[in-house]
Amino acid sequence: MMIKSSKLLVLISLFTTTFLFSQSHIPKKILNIKRNTNKAPKIDGLLTDAAWKGLEIAKDFVMMEPNNGEKENPDYRTKVKVFYDDEAIYISAMLYDPNPSKIAKEFTSRDNYGQADLFTVVLNPSNDGVNTTQFEVLITGTQVDAKVTDGEEDRNWSAVWKSATKILDNGWSVEMKIPYAALRFSNEEIQTWGINFGRKIINLNSQYSWNHIDNKIGKWTQYDGILKGIRNIDPPTRLSFYPYASTSVSHYDGETKYNNNLGLDLKYGITENFTLDLTLVPDFGQTAFDNVTLNLGPFEQRFNEQRQFFTEGTELFNKGRLFYSRRIGNRPVGYYDAYDNLATNEEVYENPNKVNMLNALKISGRTKGGLGIGFFNAITDETKATIKRTVTQGNTTVDEYYKKVTEPFANYNVLVLDQQFNQNSSVTFINTSVLREGKFRDANVTGLLYHLTNKANTYFADGYIKTSNIKENGTTETGYGFDSSIAKTAGNWQGEVGYNMEDDKFNYNDLGFQRRNNQQTVYAMMSYRILKPVGRYNSFKVNFRLFNSFLYKPGVYTGNSYRVGFFASTDKRFSFGLNAKGKIGKQKDFYEPRRAITEQRFLERNPEIDFDGFISTDFRKKFAFDLKANTRKVFGTDQTRFGFELGPRYRFSDKMSVVFKFKYNRDKNAIGYANDDNSDIIFGKRNSDSYENSLSGKYSFSTKSSLSLSFRHYWQTVKYNSQFYNLNTDGTLTNHSYTGNHDVNYNSWNLDLNYLWEFAPGSQLTAFYRNSIFNSNDQSALNFINNINELFNQPALHTFSIKFVYFIDYNNLKKIF
Repeated sequence: MMIKSSKLLVLISLFTTTFLFSQSHIPKKILNIKRNTNKAPKIDGLLTDAAWKGLEIAKDFVMMEPNNGEKENPDYRTKVKVFYDDEAIYISAMLYDPNPSKIAKEFTSRDNYGQADLFTVVLNPSNDGVNTTQFEVLITGTQVDAKVTDGEEDRNWSAVWKSATKILDNGWSVEMKIPYAALRFSNEEIQTWGINFGRKIINLNSQYSWNHIDNKIGKWTQYDGILKGIRNIDPPTRLSFYPYASTSVSHYDGETKYNNNLGLDLKYGITENFTLDLTLVPDFGQTAFDNVTLNLGPFEQRFNEQRQFFTEGTELFNKGRLFYSRRIGNRPVGYYDAYDNLATNEEVYENPNKVNMLNALKISGRTKGGLGIGFFNAITDETKATIKRTVTQGNTTVDEYYKKVTEPFANYNVLVLDQQFNQNSSVTFINTSVLREGKFRDANVTGLLYHLTNKANTYFADGYIKTSNIKENGTTETGYGFDSSIAKTAGNWQGEVGYNMEDDKFNYNDLGFQRRNNQQTVYAMMSYRILKPVGRYNSFKVNFRLFNSFLYKPGVYTGNSYRVGFFASTDKRFSFGLNAKGKIGKQKDFYEPRRAITEQRFLERNPEIDFDGFISTDFRKKFAFDLKANTRKVFGTDQTRFGFELGPRYRFSDKMSVVFKFKYNRDKNAIGYANDDNSDIIFGKRNSDSYENSLSGKYSFSTKSSLSLSFRHYWQTVKYNSQFYNLNTDGTLTNHSYTGNHDVNYNSWNLDLNYLWEFAPGSQLTAFYRNSIFNSNDQSALNFINNINELFNQPALHTFSIKFVYFIDYNNLKKIF
């Protein structure tokens, strides 16, 4: 029977009306600062400049972890000073440490932490408790910065600012200059900003903040202190250019190709609160490789976005999870259509599996009233497959070629309106659309989201209503999705209950990522955590989750899943955890048969139980490792699973380290889809072994120059038993005379070597080499040595490229001219 959502909607409506949407009182320290009338200090890490004299000091830091709320140890006290001028805001900090020689100081590249002490500055010019900008400096001098929304960090965002550190006899010091061009703020005469400072001491395994951040309640962004005294500063013209030039050469199977590119990225502050990001003729040739695996399941694999333009400043566009940027420049929508309706004398000669992106832009920002506005647009080029036709002219056979469009010119668009209020709640409207030229498929998806938190930051209610409209072959199909939940989020005990539904026509895959629709789920989650150390344990958490699932149409019960587990970490930074998950009773799998849900074909699966656990040792030590293991048992069958992952790491020095990982998984007697001859759906019993070796290493010449290595070899074999089965209409299997060969031997090999040099603020030179090999056949009986020999007999793709990016700030350019 279909679950109705009307009762849940009424309950949530009654619940949310009890909320008084005003921010709870959080104690806030105040720091008063002055405009500097002296010469600006030299940013060298030394605090001897006259500009630092006579300023109010931010002090008396409070521990965040592990003993939340405990006062700082006087031997490790921190003192911070701040002032401003017409160009920037300046911060200095003296971080005392009685044992400077023991301070952790591993070198890393930008935006990577490693094992190194650090100092943090959080600035919130709008003082809204939600949207902040974070600037961090490691003791080595490495910079880390991020835009933060509601506690979620976007470290792909990068600004151009100055910093320097110095190790002293009694600790270390840091100086920072953050130009106004790196921030968004209004042009009011008198400014009141949110501000906080933080410090991490690796050897003590502790973190501190200036304004106390209470871990029992709320988000950390709500705990900023107050910065007063800023007057009469004008937001500068926020305009910067990133012109680039790149050249690459690739060699594959005896053919060498050369490619040269010129392009431009641009950032422009349309107003003091809104920014335009534009990329023209983008070059993504140096993006990291995907960790591809053999996909034996019915659903598409999801990979993380690797292209910087699509990872930086996208927090608004990710609302509602309707935007999956990998769709842009992905496989053409008509890729497989190239093989349809071919004559007997025709074959596909060339069929590009990627679409070329011509340009893209983002406009994003937030008004002083808390309204976030995001607009994204990208245009992709027309893509064509080449069809070869063999014809006879007299006594001669001639090959002719013609083109077939697999992806027309297309426009991808996202619009987001996100209204925040009371520093803890929001209502969001999002619309995505894909418009393709000509007769190809168009798509439009709209969502209305809400997240409502009570004034004490202890409970919230959230959810969404979404609709999709797909226009194809002259018809439009409309679908709907719905979700609602209520949760307790403060204190030791937390929990959430909710309901989720997507009807059989709801589809947002053109610009989003959706594995399935026609489903509904009732879910519940509960957890317990310690907020302060107990004995030797700095952290401990137990959690439980339960899901009951149904088809939407018809409302057939499909199954359930549960998960119970714990995580713990000691004062010696030894972490471990264990999870048990599984399914109770018979399950109906409507997706593995690979037929339309309307046909109501399903595979009946038996109950199962899985265990997975891990241990992780102290990464502060030169040698450390991670170990994971998992096992599965399917009751009433001979299906089993076992796997483990070992990840040792070694730090040779503060500048050089390596991490190796080995993963192995074995599925024995697993039941899976094999074929469909339009009358019978064929299943097989198979054994599968997968091996993954990966190695990553880095050597930092300095914080501005580094050499890194990434290597991965993934190998999986699949061997079917000789007996195949037919899927009956009741979900059971009976023997079938089918004799097809579906064995697989699958290899993916990638090696990347990358040199990075930041030769000027915001400007980079990167040299990149990739060696890539792929192989897939039916030789599943090969051993490791023979498999490697077979793999190396395949043609390898060798790519070498150099890319030069130069940062140009309009304000500096204006001074020159």
